[in-house]
Amino acid sequence: MKRSPVRNALFCATVSLSLAAALTGCSTKGSTGAANDKGAADKIPVSAVKVALVPGGAHPYFQLWKTTGAKAKADFGLGDVTYDETAEWNQAKQNSLLTSLAARGHNAFGIFGVSPTDINSTFADLKSKGFAVASLGSCPAGGTLKADFCLSTDVEQAAYKATQADIQAMGGHGNLVHLTGNNVDSNTQRRIAGVKKAVAETNGQVTLLTTVTDIDTDLQTAQKAVSDLLTAHGSQINGLVATAYNPAVAAAAAIKQGNLPIKVVAIDDDPKILAGISDGSVSGTVAQNPAGQAYVGSWALSRLQSGQCTVRTPGAVIDSGSFVVTRDNVGTYDAERQTKTDQLMNDFKTSVLSCP
Repeated sequence: MKRSPVRNALFCATVSLSLAAALTGCSTKGSTGAANDKGAADKIPVSAVKVALVPGGAHPYFQLWKTTGAKAKADFGLGDVTYDETAEWNQAKQNSLLTSLAARGHNAFGIFGVSPTDINSTFADLKSKGFAVASLGSCPAGGTLKADFCLSTDVEQAAYKATQADIQAMGGHGNLVHLTGNNVDSNTQRRIAGVKKAVAETNGQVTLLTTVTDIDTDLQTAQKAVSDLLTAHGSQINGLVATAYNPAVAAAAAIKQGNLPIKVVAIDDDPKILAGISDGSVSGTVAQNPAGQAYVGSWALSRLQSGQCTVRTPGAVIDSGSFVVTRDNVGTYDAERQTKTDQLMNDFKTSVLSCP
């Protein structure tokens, strides 16, 4: 996934103060209250909880948030689950959207923050006004989390799995290329670390030829980057691991069209990727669990905001799961993902939240 470049500190501080001021009139509690500190007198029915699922910007990854959010609303009896996004990846614009959603009565938020270094101030502002807040799909950079919890793919582990699968497809040796997203994104840095870890375990049998970043803006950007890469180094490349959505789709199409002997392992489950796995032009992919993030995240937010539950360890980080998909399981992997979502729900009920 991508984020827009980090803004300067003064600008972000101004935005944060604006968000805090705007939310003052939208609070469901006093300014000193926290969403997961509700007493018995503060409990409200879950039908009064209105969840907002807010990604960092437009991206295919989040489409399942939209459909799954509607299912969560119906299954859990929530007042509303709204999906809303800004037209571009910009933290100031995301903050303005959150202010607007709060003014319209939303009182629980699942957010994929644009800026990995600045989003904690947004989380803190929302929490200070009595709203339940989850970091969904990505955790902030560093070791601090101001949201109630983070439910996200362990992206380093997912990239590690993808690279292991690619190395296996390459026969255990050769030159590997890594295609990924925005270099300033903390998720990208974690993915780079996962790829390097898997390569290092080959003890020199596999060489990481290059890592290409900042090519997940859109499909056209990724297609040009892949074309340039293959023109310059195609004959040297034995394997290609893509850990961002648009580069994965672009690489799969280019390798198939050129009938090149390069082993591709992608990320996510775009239909083109799955078709490539089925016909053998793509060696595999690593599917994530955005549906589980939205579904379990909405349930947990509703229980926190209603006062029915508290977070056992505020700032907990939970892996939403990643799944290696090959020709052997391309038709059945979604059952594994649903099993993981069921497990996540049980984990939240028994160990992440306390619901007396």
